[in-house]
Amino acid sequence: MNKILKSREYLIYCRGKLHGDNLRPQILEFGDMTFLDCIKDRSVLAISGFNMATTPEYLIKSLYEKYTSTGHPKSLFIETDALPASSGRALDEVLKDAYQKGNEEFIRGMLIPFMGFSPWLQKMTVENSFQVYGWPIGITAYWFREIGSGRPGLLTKIGLGTYLDPEIDSGALNARAEEAKECTISKFSISNDEYLLYRSPKPEIAFVRTTFADRYGNLTMDDEPIRGTVMAIAQATRARPEPGVVVAQVKKYLGDVSVPPRNVEIPYPLVDFVVPSPEKYNWQASSFYYDPRASFKSNPWDSREFPGDSPEKNIVQSQAVIARRVAMELVSVINRKGPPILINLGVGIPSLISGIISREELSRNIVSVVESGPWGGLALTGPDFGVSLGAFAVSTIPDMFSNYEGGIIDVASLGFLQVDRFGNVNPSYIPGKLTGPGGFPVIAEGTPRAYFAGSFTAGKSDISFDREGIHINKEGEKVKFVKDVYKIFFSGKESIKYAKEVKFFTERCVFSLDSKGLTLVEIAKGVDIDRDILNMMEFKPELARDIRETPITVYGEEKMGLKYMIKKGQT
Repeated sequence: MNKILKSREYLIYCRGKLHGDNLRPQILEFGDMTFLDCIKDRSVLAISGFNMATTPEYLIKSLYEKYTSTGHPKSLFIETDALPASSGRALDEVLKDAYQKGNEEFIRGMLIPFMGFSPWLQKMTVENSFQVYGWPIGITAYWFREIGSGRPGLLTKIGLGTYLDPEIDSGALNARAEEAKECTISKFSISNDEYLLYRSPKPEIAFVRTTFADRYGNLTMDDEPIRGTVMAIAQATRARPEPGVVVAQVKKYLGDVSVPPRNVEIPYPLVDFVVPSPEKYNWQASSFYYDPRASFKSNPWDSREFPGDSPEKNIVQSQAVIARRVAMELVSVINRKGPPILINLGVGIPSLISGIISREELSRNIVSVVESGPWGGLALTGPDFGVSLGAFAVSTIPDMFSNYEGGIIDVASLGFLQVDRFGNVNPSYIPGKLTGPGGFPVIAEGTPRAYFAGSFTAGKSDISFDREGIHINKEGEKVKFVKDVYKIFFSGKESIKYAKEVKFFTERCVFSLDSKGLTLVEIAKGVDIDRDILNMMEFKPELARDIRETPITVYGEEKMGLKYMIKKGQT
């Protein structure tokens, strides 16, 4: 169907085969791997993907299969907006095979924001198999947009005072990255304000995933649960001075059908190859292939069960208590500010708040957004995180992060791994284990109110609740409130500088942050402050004069009646 390309120059000149009076992308048939001829050794490859949403799994696997059969292309540098993988799928599957068979020459480095659902990427990062740089999701998404605009990189305040600040660290996640420095962060002063400039190699090849391609090669996202960063990745790749090659994996080529202009996510002049893939490589999320609620085609509360880790099932009681307590705090924000409030919910415990909001009938008053782009709806958890059922709007990832970096949202609730005496937060990195920053640094730094939610200690514990309060039968063995965090992802000093409201919610107590550091402001009924709190911390917090007791309603499973706690005139 297609001529084999003799040179990169021919592709750049032609941009696909002639179709009537129009130049369109080359529409490949199943098994046609012509697009792989464009990828040479040491190429810089951009790949879309938020876990399995918009992940071009077929393209990733086809590229690796060519390498294993020919030894080329090798020494690739991969850049992505989030994580094009889940455990055992897509990039994670490739890395498992590469590690076990000694094919580590396939990749020389990665710029990747999150690796929590890719155990083999975590393993190879820790073992220093190739360079790994850990910029946040919002930074990489914006960076693609800036490169597509012909700028040298991304200039922002995000990252000051954290591991991304060159006066503190470098953003590199292992020794190879520290040494190679293919991705750099520089510090500048502009009008007496400090900024960081993020720079990385411009992509030469792009792999993106959409749903359909019409007769001209226009790409739509009809069945995708998110819009992701596919347009910005395509633009960054095609930008001058050296335009690259854009390859799109689609579920189906529509033949002679033309799609309405408003449905087009990527116009055909930005695309070089369209590759229809087998059905098994177009999953909406990690736990399910297709659910119409995920692509906003049916009501999320219909009769079928929730896929994956639903908010109704398998929730540890102590985690539910924390999520319920944060949900109660959101009502106080409504009473201070007025409805609706716009919130972001991170992975882990914070993602449970979405289901609570729905059950408490507060979805109109509290609108949740997810960094992958959905507005409202029911945010899924675990490896399906990023997908929301029944959202009422869907932004691109760069547009969503404008809401975070610009402080447009009202509250962010995020998880934590370590908190120190200065209010610095480490959500994900300890020696030998790291998941990457995800969207955490941008969201936490941009929001005017940061409500961190997590268990007080780590490790296996046995904690129960009833109307009498908390019962700590077995304590977690790992301290999370430490003297100094291992790496700073959120700067307490910077948050105080900009007068942010910062609180830390656990199953047994609540802390607030001010210039003195952490202050204990609330405890659960049944807690002994010395035994259960102070003795389980590496530093001593301030104690509020009037330490409150957590309302016992958060310990149950029934509705808390939060909508009736909203002051009259605020609904």
